Amino acid sequence: MDKKDVQKILVALDEVYGTSKEGFLHFADWQLLLAIMLSAQSTDKQVYAVLPKLWERFSKIEQMAEAPVEEIETYIKSIGLYKSKAKNMKKCCQQIIEEFNGKVPMTVNELVNLAGVGRKSATLFLADAYNIPGVTVDTHVLRISKRLGWAKGNNPVQVEKELMEVLPKENWNRINFQLIYHGRDICMARKCYCDRCFLKECCESIGVSDN
Repeated sequence: MDKKDVQKILVALDEVYGTSKEGFLHFADWQLLLAIMLSAQSTDKQVYAVLPKLWERFSKIEQMAEAPVEEIETYIKSIGLYKSKAKNMKKCCQQIIEEFNGKVPMTVNELVNLAGVGRKSATLFLADAYNIPGVTVDTHVLRISKRLGWAKGNNPVQVEKELMEVLPKENWNRINFQLIYHGRDICMARKCYCDRCFLKECCESIGVSDN
């Protein structure tokens, strides 16, 4: 795919899905990180629903670090994998306090050493919190970028590197939510609705129905 086709797709994505998204409710950097952790394998809608009461109870990082895991669980029971997430939330806050003086670190390498924080969550946090450019690769981004011919890698790290070479830096932070929206509505894993896809003129995989 040449640069002109890449640019056409990026312009179309901007027009249809916008260049910014609604962020998670938070009043501190650690709360944003935990909200992103909660969103893994859960919908944003589910996360939005639990955050007001969660932050009302845990307004300070020390409160989360000192709370019983069972209490944390009661606030996030509607979230997928809530038991393991509650443990990670507590441990993560303890690490931030003990290792980083209560301030969330600002590099991917440091973030991924926190409990429950993977590369995807780390990159997304840095983008949302500080607008630090980074490509966040989830299943939608992995699938659609390969279908478009932007990447050939089979794992998120490989695809992240490829997309950073293909895409202009100013598009890195928003490509994630744009392709998530596109993947939920049109370019799904098991079925592509190519007949109504506004990217079909530039797509290398018209009619693909699986990964």
